[in-house]
Amino acid sequence: LQLGSVLYHHTRNGDQARGHLEKAIPQFEDVKFEAASLLSELYCQENSVDTAKPLLRKAIQISQQTPYWHCRLLFQLAQLHTLEKDLVSACDLLGVGAEYARVVGSEYTRALFLLSKGMLLLMERKLQEVHPLLTLCGQIVENWQGNPIQKESLRVFFLVLQVTHYLDAGQVKSVKPCLKQLQQCIQTISTLHDDEILPSNPADLFHWLPKEHMCVLVYLVTVMHSMQAGYLEKAQKYTDKALMQLEKLKMLDCSPILSSFQVILLEHIIMCRLVTGHKATALQEISQVCQLCQQSPRLFSNHAAQLHTLLGLYCISVNCMDNAEAQFTTALRLTTHQELWAFIVTNLASVYIREGNRHQELYSLLERINPDHNFPVSSHCLRAAAFYIRGLFSFFQGRYNEAKRFLRETLKMSNAEDLNRLTACSLVLLGHIFYVLGNHRESNNMVVPAMQLASKIPDMSVQLWSSALLRDLNKACGNAMDAHEAAQMHQNFSQQLLQDHIEACSLPEHNLITWTDGPPPVQFQAQNGPTTSLASLL
Repeated sequence: LQLGSVLYHHTRNGDQARGHLEKAIPQFEDVKFEAASLLSELYCQENSVDTAKPLLRKAIQISQQTPYWHCRLLFQLAQLHTLEKDLVSACDLLGVGAEYARVVGSEYTRALFLLSKGMLLLMERKLQEVHPLLTLCGQIVENWQGNPIQKESLRVFFLVLQVTHYLDAGQVKSVKPCLKQLQQCIQTISTLHDDEILPSNPADLFHWLPKEHMCVLVYLVTVMHSMQAGYLEKAQKYTDKALMQLEKLKMLDCSPILSSFQVILLEHIIMCRLVTGHKATALQEISQVCQLCQQSPRLFSNHAAQLHTLLGLYCISVNCMDNAEAQFTTALRLTTHQELWAFIVTNLASVYIREGNRHQELYSLLERINPDHNFPVSSHCLRAAAFYIRGLFSFFQGRYNEAKRFLRETLKMSNAEDLNRLTACSLVLLGHIFYVLGNHRESNNMVVPAMQLASKIPDMSVQLWSSALLRDLNKACGNAMDAHEAAQMHQNFSQQLLQDHIEACSLPEHNLITWTDGPPPVQFQAQNGPTTSLASLL
């Protein structure tokens, strides 16, 4: 066992490691189970998953008298099924583990099994099953009296699931009490000292994540919340903290979960940068995600659709509409995730609206994300966005009353959940409609709060749009001073966006917009400067 373990962990000599571990299997209990566990890891590394599974099943069958190994092997096989995207089998195994832990008197490990199962049910969108399970977990966690660090880490696991569940549903306001509890919980954990006293029940010898990983995770869900709610400076602050901590951790720890955290953080901050008018930085960060994905095929397969979606959003921001369409189409081909699919379709619809001559494709897309009936996902935020896209389309077609109806729906929904960016976009578009209809007073009532909100976020394109409208409104009402001030603001925003546009399009990474197939490219050729028209951007 020791020889096999050393060869497996510290050399590339898989054959010799396998030979020693196979010899250890027929030995006495603990040796037998550890050898089976290591050997199945080795098989998975060699892509022989089908050899690993029966080995683990056999070990699980004969380890019922050894609680620690029985639980550990159940977790391991469940993990294997999860990596293969067979979440049903994984959930079944975690259910078996929870019942076994209850029988051997380990409420702590029972909670770990149930929370893990809840996480997979959330991934599968089985919300009917998730709610009673999370309620049960909440009760077990609160009633469990044991090591304070273990108790708090169970609470972090439980609260992270609750927070991500709310964020998946686009409920940015409703999630706040849970998020606050989670942040308090992680502060409590960081003040507790790890006691070296081992639990008396061998089935309790597990923990979910190291303390440092939990800290990064809490930063991560805070960034997710700030980005969705439109507090982009706050998102930036927590991203910086989390990335700094990740850099430190990665020097000592090569756990793949750290790279996953890093990619998800970058995905969120890239979207923030595109909104705040920092496209060049966003592009360099997209390139960083590509590099992280090159180091891990699994990371790439899990994030390829997101990567193409981000490139699509970047293409919109630099007005490369053909490339945006190609990126979104690629992302749609690669994703099976319903929320991401709806997000991509909504953005692709905005590309078709801007192009102005794609009515057939646009109608078929809008039918698939109709917010009035059979909307494909339960996300409050995405449904509000679908109303906005309908309003935008009606506006471009000159159907102003219909556009107002859709935009008022968006406003109602975005106000209910504090979705600041959607509120700002809807207000400025409504302001534009009233301006076109000659109702200057009503237009001003929309544009002024839109401008205030856009400055708070800050959302560069809504600021540009609002300042142009304020300039024209004040001119029409004969307020020369205010018109001049708004024109000056518009000029400043235009200049900033223009400089950023030129800088982004000149970067070698700008070539990424043409990548639509296979793994991300490694090298980029230098650009000669922007290839897209700047006039249409402004």
